[in-house]
Amino acid sequence: MASPVARLTALTAALSLLVLGSPAHAAPETNLSGSYATCYGGAVRSYFQTAGWGGDAGPYRTSTRCRDINVRNASEFGVEACVIFVDKTDRCNYRTYLPSKSAFITVATNVRDGVRFQVRFETLRYEYEPLVAYHAY
Repeated sequence: MASPVARLTALTAALSLLVLGSPAHAAPETNLSGSYATCYGGAVRSYFQTAGWGGDAGPYRTSTRCRDINVRNASEFGVEACVIFVDKTDRCNYRTYLPSKSAFITVATNVRDGVRFQVRFETLRYEYEPLVAYHAY
């Protein structure tokens, strides 16, 4: 008869195979970092002086580099950002909060190539320090 430790070890191994699945086929490797580097490698910097409520950066035109419009806030304070599709409207499509010193954050998804847009920034902290942002599109 098997010892309780051997039975517990066999049961643990069997349960982990049920939960995790069998390693019959490895998933194909995808190089996502390469596509991110290409998208963010074309980022454009915008800079706004202090003593303002915010402002509009652009207009820009979407490209094949990125599927989305991404913005990174390099400032010392958080800011609201929104995309305006300038050929269709002068209003924000939706607002996205960008925390201070953020990574790239998607502010509009699945935008067709060749679409003209601006990014509008709004904040109250803007009056004390400059706003620096990067746009990848």
